[in-house]
Amino acid sequence: MTTPDPTDIPKKGGLASVVADDFSIWEAVGGVRGLIETVLPSVLFVVVFTITGETVPAVLTAVGTFAVCLIVRLIQRIDITPALSGAIGVLISAVWAWRSGEAENYFAMGLWTNGAYLAAFLISIIATWPLIGVAVAVLKGEDQSWRTDPDKAGLKRRYYIASWLWAGMFALRLAIQLPLYLADDQVEVLGIARVLMGPFLFAVVAWLTWVLCRVPGKKIIVGEHAEEDTSEAGALAEGNDAKRSEQ
Repeated sequence: MTTPDPTDIPKKGGLASVVADDFSIWEAVGGVRGLIETVLPSVLFVVVFTITGETVPAVLTAVGTFAVCLIVRLIQRIDITPALSGAIGVLISAVWAWRSGEAENYFAMGLWTNGAYLAAFLISIIATWPLIGVAVAVLKGEDQSWRTDPDKAGLKRRYYIASWLWAGMFALRLAIQLPLYLADDQVEVLGIARVLMGPFLFAVVAWLTWVLCRVPGKKIIVGEHAEEDTSEAGALAEGNDAKRSEQ
């Protein structure tokens, strides 16, 4: 297996990584480019605010950093579509902090976004349409028969568990970051929490989702090397599949 080019945009990044044949933690977080575009604006915002104590320089630094990332994409003729949602988020956060004069408001958009996702997942579970099941079926080009097919009852249960995992991730972010946002003079700590609970926590939840929704016998890729899933759980899943095929 060849070493991935760090500047390449992964084909199975983000949520799409949970339906990949082989799960790549590297691709799930977007590689070096994805990590830079996701993390660097917030890191530099906190650094500049800590040094200057002023909101405007920190805002300009964050916006300028993401603008450079977009310009680099254009120069290298790389599709900017994957970065547009991040660009919009950075811009809204920057304007919010600038207009209010409160540095912590740079992170307010993220809190609202996590709250919206948490509500969406909880509603989908209550409505018996767990979002992970819907998303996986769409990404695989399949129908939504997993909801009513008795033979897919086990898969349905795993979709519910996976959806609860994602709801738990958004709830955990809010539980830690919201009190920091509401407290006084906690911008630096809030920024650190935002970074640590961003792509890294996302990758963990995406991997757990892949484990739950995967086809037995696929591979987990960490960096350059791929390892076959030879765990007892994987063997059991393969055995169960074999039994079902014989019936």
